[in-house]
Amino acid sequence: METNLTRRFLQFARKECENSSPLYEFLSYQIAEDSVLQKLASQIPVEQPIPNLFFASVQYLLMQQEDPLKSYYPTFTDSPLPINESYAPFKEFVLNHQESLLELFNTKLVQTNEVRRCSYLYPMFTEIYKKHGKPLALIEIGTSAGLQLGVDQYNYLYNEEIEVTNSPFALRIESKNLGDPLPDSIYSSPIVKTRIGADLNPINLKDEHELKWIQALIWPEHHERREMLTQAAKVINDLDIEFVRGDAIAHLEDLCASISEEEQIVVFHTHVANQIPRQGREELIAKLVSVSKGRPIYHCYNNMFDAKLHQDYLVDGNMVEIRVIEPADGHARWFSWVK
Repeated sequence: METNLTRRFLQFARKECENSSPLYEFLSYQIAEDSVLQKLASQIPVEQPIPNLFFASVQYLLMQQEDPLKSYYPTFTDSPLPINESYAPFKEFVLNHQESLLELFNTKLVQTNEVRRCSYLYPMFTEIYKKHGKPLALIEIGTSAGLQLGVDQYNYLYNEEIEVTNSPFALRIESKNLGDPLPDSIYSSPIVKTRIGADLNPINLKDEHELKWIQALIWPEHHERREMLTQAAKVINDLDIEFVRGDAIAHLEDLCASISEEEQIVVFHTHVANQIPRQGREELIAKLVSVSKGRPIYHCYNNMFDAKLHQDYLVDGNMVEIRVIEPADGHARWFSWVK
């Protein structure tokens, strides 16, 4: 009999891990047939992406100790042992660390902060800045470690030929645009005056344990993502970011009210809204509409009511749809820009 957890791990294997993480793909298929590990996974809060939190918790524990299982993880070795032999040591490790895993399940959140997603946010923000000529005030909902709040500080390379240099930092974000040509505004970095990141549990990258948790969320084969996180952390730690702990939607109106009229507010979030109950998403829209009655505001997002990437402009209580972009790669290796 197929259980809900069976379906979730099968879906994770097929739709997320295939052609991206062979190890997690294999392990997910095995867990989908293993009632013992499913019972343990059932202790993860239902609102969390269960496979992601399960695997991140295991990898987090592996980072802090020596165990034969590490020999199968590309995270820890350049020559991992065969994947098809990994499940027995994986299951043994999990069963030997149930108490520690249960604590992580109930104290940690899936807060993958994929800095590469700035590749499709950046063109939007440069267009907004060019149109209004005002410094931007960025408010990120579900900010995690705030990596995307440094969007204007990163360098970009699109389609291996379109190069944008904004800063002397080493980080360069590479992505493929499969759609319409990007706007010329990308060559002029926007001025960002205010950066606010709201989250139920903001991540402090200067804290070694919190940095390790963010690293644990990165899949074993994704070496480039780990390096990008390291480089992005150097940028973020030098920026003036206001981190707000708590319900971002509850704080939204007060946050907007605190921002000078000389700035253009942009509220954004990526791969977050699917974790917000529908009532909360509808409340977010209502509050954005309310704010727009006093001043124009942009809303850039995905995973609200569909997987597409949206850019909306709200003014005088009305919402204008600027563009809708087909779902991008989850880690933003590619996207399809729309003029």
